[in-house]
Amino acid sequence: MSRILIVEDETIIRSALRRLLEKNHFQVDDAASVDEASDRFNLLDFNLIISDLRLPGAPGTDLISLAKNVPVLIMTSYASLRSAVDAMKLGAVDYIAKPFDHDEMIASVQKILSSTTPETTETTRSTPENTMAGQIFGSCPAMKELFRRISKVARTPATVLIQGESGTGKELAARAIHEQSDRAGTPMISVNCAAIPESLIESELFGHEKGAFTGATAGRSGLLEAADGGTLFLDEIGELPLEAQARLLRFLQEGEIRRVGSVQSKKVDVRLIAATHRNLKELAKQQAFREDLYYRLYVMELRIPPLRERGNDILEIADRMLSKVSQKMQTGPLTFTQHARQIMLGYHWPGNVRELENAIERAVILADGDQISTDLLGLDLPKPSLNELEDQFAARSRDSVAVPMQEKEEQANLSLDDYFQRFVLENQDQLSETELAKKLGVSRKCLWERRQKLGIPRKPRKQA
Repeated sequence: MSRILIVEDETIIRSALRRLLEKNHFQVDDAASVDEASDRFNLLDFNLIISDLRLPGAPGTDLISLAKNVPVLIMTSYASLRSAVDAMKLGAVDYIAKPFDHDEMIASVQKILSSTTPETTETTRSTPENTMAGQIFGSCPAMKELFRRISKVARTPATVLIQGESGTGKELAARAIHEQSDRAGTPMISVNCAAIPESLIESELFGHEKGAFTGATAGRSGLLEAADGGTLFLDEIGELPLEAQARLLRFLQEGEIRRVGSVQSKKVDVRLIAATHRNLKELAKQQAFREDLYYRLYVMELRIPPLRERGNDILEIADRMLSKVSQKMQTGPLTFTQHARQIMLGYHWPGNVRELENAIERAVILADGDQISTDLLGLDLPKPSLNELEDQFAARSRDSVAVPMQEKEEQANLSLDDYFQRFVLENQDQLSETELAKKLGVSRKCLWERRQKLGIPRKPRKQA
């Protein structure tokens, strides 16, 4: 079990973070300041230290030198995001903005801990024949081609443009390139261009000099400067303002940057990986993206296929996720029903892998037994038409136990609502709601809605 130290002076945040980490099976200690952490604990005994940047007394960055080889994750409010750049330069393994998302925090912690484990580092250096690169995996032809290209481009300093829909795993692909490159031991800094206000993006990327704009009370280095020697991943680069695009183009052409408000340029050695879900070529035609920058980025293009195009990879990913979430929530082994597996294969997955992960986590929370049924996944499935329902009911009727001819003739004259009402009333004593819905070929939600419409009361469960 990995041991983590939290250094945070705000009691509420410290307690909440401790509960989150303990819930995810980490051994956790905490302190309110750098001095308290140093006095109470041997910092070298921890696998990871998570510290706020601003603390009473010494700043959280002092832990970087005190903890030596122990990775330090710095937490910072958005207002002081530029200070996180300095933390990265001092040796922080990563930073996360407060207030943080729980899933984002756990993902960051797991990523840091796995990257510091020798066995994990070895397995991420995949070859073209492997079906896994880092945490992104698959066996369909499109993914095998993606892994082959990642392996080839990782060994070069070439700029890479990753294209794919939201939720397909573009950052995972970028991290796989970084980890298989000769920069693997250096920082990879990730920036979502869409998440930073337009007025701040140039300062964040390139830094600024004191007095460059209102509020610039001191000079700051930018993220490109912080990534010197390593990799900078610009996600959603299509959202980058045109002014910042011009500065980025100069960096790609000359290998140098100039802080906002400065007349001096500085050489930096940064490998750039960009990603977008938008059509940059089309944006360039509309003059919403610089054409010259587009061609500078288009040295090597990697396309991540949407989940709906990955065939049986969907089931492989779902099974892995289900096992992981089951262990996390301590539910015991769970499996998908055959119907759920068929639905997952045919579903459109507009949110891709991220949507699949959320659906599985929700299903595990709601599951009562040891199986995950289709309705537990909560997918936005198209509602069947009345004609489709009628066909399904008729098929179910044909498959049921043989009935006398007179009764069959009566059933043939029934309306859809009559049939539904009769079937439910005759079978609800023997069948559960899930079994009733399955017999009728509809979801539990559809069954409930038609009960409400037709005024069919649900039988109360007998008390044990």
